[in-house]
Amino acid sequence: MRYLSYFIIVLGLVSCKPSGSGSSSSVASRNLNFDAFGEHWYQGKAEVNTYDLQQYRYGEMRDGEAVLIFVTEDFSREKQVKLDNPQQHEQDAQKVLKLNMTKKFVTGIYPYSMMLSVFTPVYDSIPAVKVSASSQEWCGHTFTQLNREKGIYKAQLLSYFENESDQRLTIDAMPEDNLWTLLRLNPNQVPTGQLKLIPGLLDQRFTHEQLEAEEASVSIIAATDSMGSFAAKDLRVLQVSYNNYPRDLRIFYTADFPYEIAGWEEVRRLPGGEKETSRAVRKAIMMTDYWTKNRNEFEPLRGELQLKSK
Repeated sequence: MRYLSYFIIVLGLVSCKPSGSGSSSSVASRNLNFDAFGEHWYQGKAEVNTYDLQQYRYGEMRDGEAVLIFVTEDFSREKQVKLDNPQQHEQDAQKVLKLNMTKKFVTGIYPYSMMLSVFTPVYDSIPAVKVSASSQEWCGHTFTQLNREKGIYKAQLLSYFENESDQRLTIDAMPEDNLWTLLRLNPNQVPTGQLKLIPGLLDQRFTHEQLEAEEASVSIIAATDSMGSFAAKDLRVLQVSYNNYPRDLRIFYTADFPYEIAGWEEVRRLPGGEKETSRAVRKAIMMTDYWTKNRNEFEPLRGELQLKSK
């Protein structure tokens, strides 16, 4: 009965916008099925997805692992950080769908560890309010962050590379990384056609291209038999192709809610017409409050997620 009562309360909250949802009379609301959304995303758990990763780096394919963690949380409008006590700051609280993506692989003797975080409002129909990315390897580490302020992004790039150093930029475009969370909210939320995008922050760590807006074409199509490991009747594909930036992205997802990510391909277009295609294919999924599973007794859960590295 205690669980049933809790479940009824949760459904009541998502049937309409709850207090502290971050809605505003000056901001359009998303057109979502909030009942279905709440049943999946307001369980007090995160969706943890693990993937076999084939990542090109330095001209060679590397085997690795990737993890996508999607979870809702209360975010501060003012500080753009997770709120510790949202009930005490309802006017500042904004519900977001958060993505944490990690990639781990080895190049020769030394490892790479990369992480991306995306925070996209659930109720307000606006792009991600914050995106951050970091990359660590034996040469050093870098950090990039985008904060949305007054409809544009204030960018910080902190790097140990001399030609990058520390930068402060202003960019008027939507982050490519925001497409992952928009897709999970509802594919209908994804803008298509010719757009200005900020290329994926983790890819930018590989290319070291200038961090700026790029023209791109965005489309959604059905998966076909020509798509190899991802061919399935119930899969669709979100495609991004840049006009001048040498990158294509294909995200494969289930056609029905909750639009799970089956895998993705990232294509690096090389001079001369050659291509390097990095690929991730999902191997496990788990709904869990992983932050409570931090004792040694829970380590076998990594086996259920088919995680190889620690």
